Amino acid sequence: MNSFWVSTLEQSFIFGIMVLGVYITYKVLDFPDLSVDGSFPLGASITAFCLTRGIDPFLASFLALIGGALSGAITGFIHVKLKISNLLSGILVMTGLYSINLKIMGKANIPLFNEKTIFSNGIPPIFVVLIAALLVKIMLDFFLDTKAGFVLKATGDNPQLITSLGIDTGKMKIMGLMISNGFVAFSGSILSQYQKFSDVGMGTGMVVMGLASIIIGESLFKRVSFIKGTTFALIGAILYRICISLVLRIGLPPTDLKLVTAIMVVVFLGLNNKAIGLKLDGKRTLPVRGEANA
Repeated sequence: MNSFWVSTLEQSFIFGIMVLGVYITYKVLDFPDLSVDGSFPLGASITAFCLTRGIDPFLASFLALIGGALSGAITGFIHVKLKISNLLSGILVMTGLYSINLKIMGKANIPLFNEKTIFSNGIPPIFVVLIAALLVKIMLDFFLDTKAGFVLKATGDNPQLITSLGIDTGKMKIMGLMISNGFVAFSGSILSQYQKFSDVGMGTGMVVMGLASIIIGESLFKRVSFIKGTTFALIGAILYRICISLVLRIGLPPTDLKLVTAIMVVVFLGLNNKAIGLKLDGKRTLPVRGEANA
């Protein structure tokens, strides 16, 4: 297989783990969690700190997951206990994590070229990241099918019903945020080991990337009832990375990637909301009055 496609798939599976984390807050909890941009580099920072001190890379990845879960708990605490809006809670934690990540690493970036990582066992990286992404997806699917998972989904869909049943929606939100940010930090941990360095700014735009992947997957597969939401989130992550890689390959500068991502999100949201009409012959049509809100 061409190295271009192998590299693209490897990055897709790594970012796919992050997308699964964003899926929990965006689709399950209906919680716009911007702390993702801070918890992603938090996982990389913890991993870099551990690896440079000789700690086993698998243990370092697990500690990164725990660190991300704690950051999610803080976001939930600020929102639930201090009654601060969900959007502002995420922004506050994201801002605070920037300084925390700097303190963990001691500087803005740490090279890991001479450190042992989860990719140092001779197994091709694509199999390592594929197994990691599938394990996260399977665990998330299993959890969402449990009683706690159903309650978590109901918390996002109908919080009044959950409250009437005597269940604390605040605790459910905190639990969901912990799981979400734990996966996000785990993804950051794997990426830092994959690219052999950790940088305090590597989380910029992660939440937008995650939302773009979910929207792409949902727009293309929402009518396929037998596909789980986590599956179309992963497929969306793969399609998103393919689009970005192709954009880079045709010569667009990396500085244009944010603009490309924004355009992709707008287009797929328009398709998803039927604000953009498409015929089978490829000609664009205007939607019927009221169709966009159907």
